[in-house]
Amino acid sequence: MLEDIEGAASAVVLLAGGAPLRSTLVVADPGDWLALDAGVREVAWRHSPFLPEWERGASLPVDPTQLDESRLALALCHRDGRIRRAALGSAVRHPGLLPLIVIRCADWVGPVRERARELLRAVLDVDAAVDLAPLILRVGRRNRGAFGVDVLGQVLRGASAGRLAPLLATSDRDVRRFAYRLAVEGCLFRPAELARTAARDEDTVVQDLCATAALTALGDEQADEDVLSPLLAARNPRTRAAGVTALRRAGRSEQAESYLGDRSALVRACARYALRQLGGDPAAWYRERCRAPDDPELSPGAVIGLAECGNRADAGLLRPLLAHPAPGVRARAVAGLRALDCVDAKRLWPLLDDPAAGVVRETAVALLPSAKELPADRLLERTRSDRPRHVRVGAFRLLDARGGIVALRAAVGLLEDPDTKLRTWAGQSVQRWHPSADVRHGDAEVGELLDRSRHLFSDYVLRMRKREAGVDG
Repeated sequence: MLEDIEGAASAVVLLAGGAPLRSTLVVADPGDWLALDAGVREVAWRHSPFLPEWERGASLPVDPTQLDESRLALALCHRDGRIRRAALGSAVRHPGLLPLIVIRCADWVGPVRERARELLRAVLDVDAAVDLAPLILRVGRRNRGAFGVDVLGQVLRGASAGRLAPLLATSDRDVRRFAYRLAVEGCLFRPAELARTAARDEDTVVQDLCATAALTALGDEQADEDVLSPLLAARNPRTRAAGVTALRRAGRSEQAESYLGDRSALVRACARYALRQLGGDPAAWYRERCRAPDDPELSPGAVIGLAECGNRADAGLLRPLLAHPAPGVRARAVAGLRALDCVDAKRLWPLLDDPAAGVVRETAVALLPSAKELPADRLLERTRSDRPRHVRVGAFRLLDARGGIVALRAAVGLLEDPDTKLRTWAGQSVQRWHPSADVRHGDAEVGELLDRSRHLFSDYVLRMRKREAGVDG
């Protein structure tokens, strides 16, 4: 693999000496062909003594028909457009050079580009298209690169699922997306197959593409079951949401109730919509489940779902859940109170010491608007290195939002924290710190703290920051 320009330059020297293409670069790797194309012109400037005779001494090569495959590859990448165009006519007799014809289809010289496009249209068949798809799509990102993508689509549009199989299974994300679009357009898969692909694939574009195509084809009851079951069981929230939305089309809206407590907000919203079409009341469903604050089966999705469709009066059901044994429920209860604008700082304060990082994170976010009213000394105490990392992070987030000398004091204290990310965050906080209106002008502590963090500033910036705080002397 030609990983850099030096590697490409070495490959050019080998090809100039007659080395076979397959022993010089990985012919199945689009990156190697693109590196070779750029490397030939780089070598022309940096390694001219190693170039073949026609490259060193003549403005045009000898008759291209006399060149072997390796030297013809160099001619196809030559810095002179006339040489590139002359080499194209001979290149069609060497199937191994087809990748360079693809690259020349996006050439910056019009006559070269047009000649390459004529050749590509004439020689590209399904087998070659499957092999060249990764390169064609890479070149398609360039200016003037759309032609190759259009030809690729025309050639592969009539291909069977079996012929497209290598492209559907490749690790190249762009190639897989392109192949699945062709497969969907050509109706190459049954709806149930598309649903299974949408449920198991890791690429969100492929998931959406296949889920949409599968649902579009919903038909008889058996097909409904074959399509909906994989979608509803999918790990991806967008795919599950598509399945929940389709329940209404399939006449099974009542099944949406089981997704009201889903972990995904999108799925919950789709489930509420489906139930409302039946005249149901999702808020009542959520309230019924949140009335038992010690229920071990209570799902976090049901807790936040109540906040999503309830009202401020429902805060009374969420507050008892702050003591629920499940961390997920506690975290969603905090998030729900914030969504309902019913945050009580005194009630949430103890959760800054919660053993679950997710609970502390949600609590810190909920308390941010009240940061200036919180006891600074107790927050600073929580930034000590003997406290759990998530507790230090939550406390510093609030102190940083508070600003003033308290924020600077906390940030400088964390510059030696054992956690790398927290140290970095503290350093950034110090660098962007400026004295606020509540910082006493000339406060000696500010000068001391800035001196302790002088490694974060240039001498000039440190002087300006001290002068701003009135401690420059």
